Amino acid sequence: QAELGLNEHHQNEVINYMRFARFKRGLCLKTVDSCFQDLKDSRLVEETFTVDEVIDMLDGLQTVVHSEVESELINTTYTNVLLLRQLFSQAEKWYLKLQTDVSELENRELLEQVAEFEKSEFTSSNKKPGADLIKPKLAPLNEGGSELLNKTVACLQEENEKLKIRLKTIETQATTALDEKSKLEKSLKDLQMIQGDQKTNANQDITELENKVAALKCQFEKTLNDSAANQKFLEENLVTTKHDLLKVQDQLSTAEKELEKKFQQTAAYRNMKEILTKRNEQIKDLRKKLSK
Repeated sequence: QAELGLNEHHQNEVINYMRFARFKRGLCLKTVDSCFQDLKDSRLVEETFTVDEVIDMLDGLQTVVHSEVESELINTTYTNVLLLRQLFSQAEKWYLKLQTDVSELENRELLEQVAEFEKSEFTSSNKKPGADLIKPKLAPLNEGGSELLNKTVACLQEENEKLKIRLKTIETQATTALDEKSKLEKSLKDLQMIQGDQKTNANQDITELENKVAALKCQFEKTLNDSAANQKFLEENLVTTKHDLLKVQDQLSTAEKELEKKFQQTAAYRNMKEILTKRNEQIKDLRKKLSK
């Protein structure tokens, strides 16, 4: 017995369709035969015919047969479309996409195989008893569909686990970045405290100088009260002292600027500033990644 390479269920479906097609083909052939028989019964009543009469009869027969065959071919096409629609609808319920190869419909080898299959199935000597009573059974719903759903669920669970691992990695990186930020902020505060202490020392020097000036003023006033003769000398001394004070203040300001400039030029300050800049950029990048 010729086989089509299908399972028993699908092969029975093919047999049912071929039985339907044979029935429709038989009706079509009977219709064509009836067209010829009608022509014989209605027109072939005389013994001799002219050429024009024969041509007229053949044209009429051609028109009728052409119409019948065309109608049957159109109906066969529509029937095949409905059959494909049933198959595609069942596949779409399980989210499957079927494909067809139209070029295989003209494969002579496959067509001969189908012809041999039809011959073996519908020959009276090989016909299975009770074949006409075979009815298709509905396939269990748990076959095929549940397997597809299980695979989909497994893929989703695997993707979910990957996302969880990635989220933990990002959280770890964010925590590390925050710790580094805290350390850098503490280092910056320490640096600011050092700068503050240096400014405090400079202010103390200025205060000491101011106190000295105040003491000189007091001494000058006392000397002025004690002796009017030394007033001019003391005034000159006071002017000189003021100039010295301004000079000292200017030198102190210059020294303070140089001290600050030298401190900023130190390797520790530059490294600290560069580290702060890099960490701030890394924190901005991590915040952008977290927001995404």
